[in-house]
Amino acid sequence: MSSRTVIRGGLVITASDEIHADVLIEDGRIAALAATGTPAAGAFTAERVIDASGKYVIPGGVDGHTHMEMPFGGTYASDTFETGTRAAAWGGTTTIVDFAVQGVGHSLREGLDAWHAKAEGNCAIDYGFHMIVSDVNQETLKEMDLLVEEGVTSFKQFMAYPGVFYSDDGQILRAMQRAAGNGGLIMMHAENGIAIDVLVEQALARGETDPRYHGEVRKALLEAEATHRAIRLAQVAGAPLYVVHVSAAEAVAELTRARDDGLNVFGETCPQYLFLSTDNLAEPDFEGAKYVCSTPLRPREHQAVLWRGLRTNDLQVVSTDHCPFCFTGQKELGRGDFSKIPNGMPGVENRMDLLHQAVVDGHISRRRWIEIACATPARMFGLYPKKGTIAPGADADVVVYDPDAEQVISAATHHMNVDYSAYEGRRVTGRVETVLSRGEPVITEREYTGRAGHGVYTPRSTCQYLA
Repeated sequence: MSSRTVIRGGLVITASDEIHADVLIEDGRIAALAATGTPAAGAFTAERVIDASGKYVIPGGVDGHTHMEMPFGGTYASDTFETGTRAAAWGGTTTIVDFAVQGVGHSLREGLDAWHAKAEGNCAIDYGFHMIVSDVNQETLKEMDLLVEEGVTSFKQFMAYPGVFYSDDGQILRAMQRAAGNGGLIMMHAENGIAIDVLVEQALARGETDPRYHGEVRKALLEAEATHRAIRLAQVAGAPLYVVHVSAAEAVAELTRARDDGLNVFGETCPQYLFLSTDNLAEPDFEGAKYVCSTPLRPREHQAVLWRGLRTNDLQVVSTDHCPFCFTGQKELGRGDFSKIPNGMPGVENRMDLLHQAVVDGHISRRRWIEIACATPARMFGLYPKKGTIAPGADADVVVYDPDAEQVISAATHHMNVDYSAYEGRRVTGRVETVLSRGEPVITEREYTGRAGHGVYTPRSTCQYLA
């Protein structure tokens, strides 16, 4: 049985074009586009017709950095694959790439299998996996080749968190050399974790225990230093590099210099660095714990540099690093010792709306919004043009977006499984109205009509964004 849907009368926005067009969807894929009001569009017939007059029709968002059910600091991220992907859909995101974790002393395969078991049958939208490499050895390096062959084409390493995920320069270089040979992309958490641990110890000894000190010890210079070091190691290995959650102006400068030198070096930032600051970390009565993440929030003046990096393409992607922990019972683990606050913030539901607000505010254009939130993450992680665009043959991951609706972001109304919002009370213009995932309605006129298990695992090709 063939199923057809027509979306009529909307402004279709992709990374490259804006056109008033009707969109024909057949059997879960985009079948055709035709300018609204033309005979070709008039010939589109379907069982389901969606009126998008006065609305945007955009590709579903691709969030290339989420942590559902992530173990950290003696607890777990509060969103499961079921709750987290449902919340993502509410926010107009139709694909996530989550991180499977290799435990030290275990194989990559064990970690990947564990994450498949968590996600399978539970997701409302499609998903893929990156692989966190915590234990570089000869067997791990061989496994990297096998994972690339089966569609896990990116590997995350940490210069932070000694004793947990940390890799030293030699381990990083070996993994980068392997990626240079097998086409994988190394993703780097770039902070000098060894030096940060010294500063943490010294701060606590001085009695500096409040959440704001989390930001003060994780210095911007130590993010920049690690970013520089990662770039040079990648250059030695002849491998591309993707630096995650860039928060500091000094780190952006390192990326800009590398890109000016023609290196395949890429940077991602996140909404929390664009919209929040150390002012939030300093909120009284331990409220600042809600904003503890790593890399940390920076002073407000860094925001302008991040926005400029997004406009100049020295930063290519905005992902969320969605890793939520409830304030009650989880963030509170760090009362009296900021180093015990679980690192992470909720955001998978808010990204598309916050970036639309950036369009309204004049930071970026509409097409750049779609580029950094949909098309480039799809290309960066080997999902394009199946994901990230509206074009014949693409998956029918489509959002009907009301650019004029106003909403107030709040924990009282969000769908993430966490007891606070990082953007509580913030008024934004623009709101998701209807979301299709592979042609199936997941959100229908602001009602959830999806189901756990609709989302399927999506193997990825290698990075499609290399110079």
